[in-house]
This record gives sequence, C-alpha cells and structure tokens, in this order.
Amino acid sequence: MEFINKSELVFSDLSDEKYREYDFGDHIIRINNPLKLNVSESNGHRVFDRQGISHYIPFEWYELRWEIKEGCSHFAF
Repeated sequence: MEFINKSELVFSDLSDEKYREYDFGDHIIRINNPLKLNVSESNGHRVFDRQGISHYIPFEWYELRWEIKEGCSHFAF
C-alpha cells in the first residue's frame, strides 16, 4: 500500500520491525508490520502499518486507529 501524507509531519521508516508494542501495564497495543512513525511534540505516536491502518497512540492513553478510503491521505493534519 502506498503511504500518502498530506500533513507537514515527518515520518521515520519502521519497515525493519515485525511488530511494535505499547505497554500500558494492564493493556498492550500491538501493531504488526509497522512502516512509518511520527512522534509529536506531546509524545503521541502516529504509526502507519502494512495493512493500510493508521494508528495514533496518545501519550498516557490507549489508541485511536483508522483505515482510509483508497487514494485518501493516511494523515492529513
């Protein structure tokens, strides 16, 4: 899947990772096949995975994730 970024955010390459886990003590979020990462000033993580799912993991709470329509931006702001 092609990564489309219409935001001004800079993403790092995560394609060497098989998975990425965020451990919140009583809850673990696992993202399989992560491809791109942006860490915001507030320490939130934006992750794009090979399945085309966009994830946002805010600092100190679980996760928001979404799948876009074909041809639309994975991250717009």
